[in-house]
Amino acid sequence: MKYMLLMYANEAEGPHTPEEHQAARPAWQALLQEASAAGVLVSTNGVAPGTNATTVRVRNGKMLTTDGPFAETHEQLGGYFLLDCKDLDEAIYWAAKIPTAKYGSIEIRPLWSPNQ
Repeated sequence: MKYMLLMYANEAEGPHTPEEHQAARPAWQALLQEASAAGVLVSTNGVAPGTNATTVRVRNGKMLTTDGPFAETHEQLGGYFLLDCKDLDEAIYWAAKIPTAKYGSIEIRPLWSPNQ
């Protein structure tokens, strides 16, 4: 089953300087290598900061766009992992290994299968 692991964190926290990014790199590389070797990694990527987001809503037939994330919150979506795991327990195992979990949170969502 495929699971989307959504990485949320306060954009004011976490690595910001080039030195902080460099110090965090080994943990990310180790995670990518381990998930690839285990055959669960389908895809991963980061997303631009919430200030670059645009939210679209359609109400009463009219399209409304809003600059910024869809909801007011202290944590913003920073990226994702798409994993193919045997069950939720395996997805939780991998979520705990994501460095963002140390200062943010990881939301796990199963993807709809074509047979559902």
